[in-house]
Amino acid sequence: MLARRAFLQGVCATAAASLALSGSCLALGTEPIGWYMPDESEPHARTWMAFGASESIWGAELLPRVQQDLASIALSIAQYEPVTMLVRAADLEIARRLMGSQVEFVVCPIDDLWIRDTGPVFVVSESGKKGAINFNFNGWGGKQRFLNDRYVAEFVAGRANAKMVRSALTLEGGGIEVDGHGTAIITESCVLNSNRNPGVSKADCERELKLLLGLKKIIWLPGIKGKDITDGHTDFYARFAKPGTVVAAYDADPASFDHAVTKQHLDILRTATDAQGNLLDVAVLEAPTQLRNMAVNDDFAAGYINFYLCNGAVIAPEFGDKYADANARETLARLFPDRDIIQLNIDGLAAGGGGIHCTTQQEPAMERL
Repeated sequence: MLARRAFLQGVCATAAASLALSGSCLALGTEPIGWYMPDESEPHARTWMAFGASESIWGAELLPRVQQDLASIALSIAQYEPVTMLVRAADLEIARRLMGSQVEFVVCPIDDLWIRDTGPVFVVSESGKKGAINFNFNGWGGKQRFLNDRYVAEFVAGRANAKMVRSALTLEGGGIEVDGHGTAIITESCVLNSNRNPGVSKADCERELKLLLGLKKIIWLPGIKGKDITDGHTDFYARFAKPGTVVAAYDADPASFDHAVTKQHLDILRTATDAQGNLLDVAVLEAPTQLRNMAVNDDFAAGYINFYLCNGAVIAPEFGDKYADANARETLARLFPDRDIIQLNIDGLAAGGGGIHCTTQQEPAMERL
């Protein structure tokens, strides 16, 4: 706790000085300085999910498979921590049939299932407060309807009894990766995109994110715009295993649009230092090359970085590539030796361009900080 207090005091002083000197153009309002975002590996109170797949978005053929994938993820997580699932009233019966009493269901109007992006980003303070940042979800830059999903962050914050923290920035939780000790990895293609934050400079963006998330350093990856709905979220490219250790994606296929950008990301990460000035140790997970015999479209998200850490386990994908699946499992087991490694077939979700991490949002357990 003393180390955490010293860290937070340093963040507060740095953020306050930066704002005083620079006069940020972002509307930070009167939110208290002192929030920080815990790393995902820290203890959770629960996992939030959304049973939001719909025929209008996913199609009649894929919909049942996507619902089953969501159920498989939720039931796997529920073995380790509570799961609260938002669900439309019309879908409550099928959700209960698939998941029974192992998952808590909360009726809420929703458009889709990607709560990592539509939901709040939870933060905590040294004084014991829990906050939930609303990053103004706008359908990934207006690419999909969000009439209901724009209110999910506020709804979840209220159910979690967390203070709503409002940001002037527009972004999604999948675009942020933190180590819980002052360092973040963020893709420019998403957060510095004119479809989310037109006219906002990198410096102004950094000032607000450092203030709201308790950061001292942001490692920017270029990402790639326009190839998927997220414009290249961080959680498909690089994740912290612990402070100082990053697991990063590499697509070895020269024909893939991700080949060049993942090589560039590895070059950046291997020479980057964290907030404490330490060089990062980078583990690499190569994308699978052999996929199961299903109608794989251009949106199919075949990568291992989009895993989720819950209390005591890593919930990760597998794609039917014997070598790559086994390598991913072995790497994750080495990086997380105290956690069970649970690999799931999520081909339905992957066909829609997402993964396990995208369907989840962790709520930190305050009593164990």
